[in-house]
Amino acid sequence: MREPFIFLCPEITRENALTLIHWLEDDEVRKYLSDTHNVSANISQVLDRVNLPILTHLFNKGCRFYMVYDKHNAPVGFVRLVLNGDETEMVIVIGDQNNWGKRLGTGAIRESLRIAFFELRSSSVVAKIYKENQRSIRAFTHAGFRMKHETPTLKSFVITMEEYLKLIKESVPCEIYITQIDKARLKKLIDDELHGQTKRDTSLLTLDREINRAKVVDIKRLSPKVVTMNSKALLYLNGKEEEVSLVYPHEADRIGKKLSVLSPVGTAILGYSEGDDIEWEIPSGTADITIKKILYQPEAAGHYHL
Repeated sequence: MREPFIFLCPEITRENALTLIHWLEDDEVRKYLSDTHNVSANISQVLDRVNLPILTHLFNKGCRFYMVYDKHNAPVGFVRLVLNGDETEMVIVIGDQNNWGKRLGTGAIRESLRIAFFELRSSSVVAKIYKENQRSIRAFTHAGFRMKHETPTLKSFVITMEEYLKLIKESVPCEIYITQIDKARLKKLIDDELHGQTKRDTSLLTLDREINRAKVVDIKRLSPKVVTMNSKALLYLNGKEEEVSLVYPHEADRIGKKLSVLSPVGTAILGYSEGDDIEWEIPSGTADITIKKILYQPEAAGHYHL
């Protein structure tokens, strides 16, 4: 299971506090929060009273507080972990409504679980959610929580350390394969593109990560069912059937269904095999991809020069 890239930052700046106020003034954002509705006013009072650029210590009273950042290094929400003995209560808010529905909440939950279990050494993590808050309920259940009990207004969800470890083991991504030739060419492509960049292109870094985890296979022993460079495959992409070819960036052609390996779907299918199901982050959310059939593979056809 691939969740969108999420980073939890423990440092809370004055600018972060202003962002929190903005979010908490939105009725849709705060209507399911168990806190009183004067939270934004309380933060404003703190800003008026304390003239410091870093406010981390003020937000960590009785809890661990984190700002949630996306892959563009933009704040999209916050996490509060409240310690109660060996149990931790988790509260997560995605503050900008434009980011709802992109599974950022689920990504933040998974990162928070790692902190709760491995850093705080909790034996279990709970989340108390209003029954009407179906969006949060879906996010927590998708992240592996199960319902523990409910009241007329709230549902309580829990996940234990044992359940979390099992979830990690089961969510290991499928093994992917690459030839030495493709690996060398793609590594050179990445190095050439990154050269001189001051801000790292996330598409290049994602491709590099996939190449590094791929198993290198001899060109003559490679299964004909693997997607290699210049392969043509039949995909189910978000429920629609598409024939695509995986090519280098300079050969990409949207009309001709030639996908650049640096495109989100292009990177996603590299090295996977017929029958594999893939969930992959794309700009509009998450793509559900199934590799239905390999229609052409250069290695299987003996076209080793491609």
